[in-house]
Formats: sequence, structure tokens, C-alpha cells
Amino acid sequence: MGRLANSSLCALFCALAVQPARAADVGVVGLFPGKAVLVIDGGAPRTVPVGANIGGVRLIAVDQDSATVEIGARRQRLAIGQHAHAGGDGGGAQTTSLTADGRGHFITTGTVNGATIRFMVDTGATSVALGASDARRANVSIANARPVMVQTANGITPAWVVTLATVRVGDVTLNEVEGIVHQHDMPVALLGMSFLNRMEMKRDGQTMTLRKRY
Repeated sequence: MGRLANSSLCALFCALAVQPARAADVGVVGLFPGKAVLVIDGGAPRTVPVGANIGGVRLIAVDQDSATVEIGARRQRLAIGQHAHAGGDGGGAQTTSLTADGRGHFITTGTVNGATIRFMVDTGATSVALGASDARRANVSIANARPVMVQTANGITPAWVVTLATVRVGDVTLNEVEGIVHQHDMPVALLGMSFLNRMEMKRDGQTMTLRKRY
């Protein structure tokens, strides 16, 4: 009986020992046709082909803007500079991590009303600011919006104050976010304080972590 119990315990421990450890964090630092460069649990960057499973992270798909990864049974779409965490929301606070580019700017891909938008974090912008073409792709109407005049690099130009139904960056989704639609196109949309004020923001070197407060 004792030998059987000991044998069972030994078998259990051996089975646990050979199970692959699941990654706690994965970041995307590069995209290529059919491959992505991933940083898993803070390790060295690794070039991973679609379909491969590295440390519990499976690369599902890659396009020109993002990589889709699977951690456990959960799939997430990540742009360059974005991170995913094992367990994701798990019913708790939503978080996402961004990595600064060579100029120190935090640029990432998110969505507005489900449309893919390229954002730059800008604490000097009062609202999420969209150019005209981004607003059209996101089906943001200015028909009944409040007109305003805003200062831009090209001088004072017309814009419209709107409410964006959803804004998503990484694992963080906010509803009913104030936005500004500019008359002309912008090189990149601005992730301004109407989004950031609802975050806990923490910067550690080249990494910024956003944690949803409400």
C-alpha cells in the first residue's frame, strides 16, 4: 500500500515536472511575413513562425500591423510594442504595456469602434484626436457634433467634438470616450487625456503600463 502511494506520488511529480511552463508575458517587437519576433517573459527576442508554440505561447497569425498569439486558450491580437499577459483580464483590471520607439514616443495600434487606428500617446492632448480619414473608417459621424477651433502645427483649424463608442488599446477597452475629429488627415491619431485620465499610468524606462481604473 505504502509502495503504491509512493509510486503514485512519484508519477504525479514526474508528470508535473515535464509539463511545459506557461509564459506569463509576451511582447511583439517585430513583424515579418509568416513570422513575428516575440519577447517571452522578458527573455531575448525570438523569431517565431506561424503555428509554432514557444514556452506556452502559440503564434496564430501575422499581418502587416499585428500578430495574433494564443496563451493557454486565449487569443490576443498585438501590434509592435504591445504585450499580453497570461490570464488577461481574468475578471480583474485590464492592463496593457507599450514600448517606446527610438525617439521616445509610445506608438501603438488600437481600435476605435472596431476600426484599426495607429495611436501615439500624448498627455498634452485633451482628448483622443482623429484625422478625417481615421474618423471615416471608424464610422464616426460629425453631423451633429459640436464644432470647435483647434491649434495645430498648421495653425488654427476646424474640428468637431464627438463621443467615441469604444476605444481599445491592447487589453484595455473604454466606452463613451470624448474625441476630437480634425478637418484634415493626421499622420497618427493621438491617445489623449480623455482616455489616459481613466488609466493608472506607470513608466519604467522604455515601457509604459496602462491599467484601467474605471
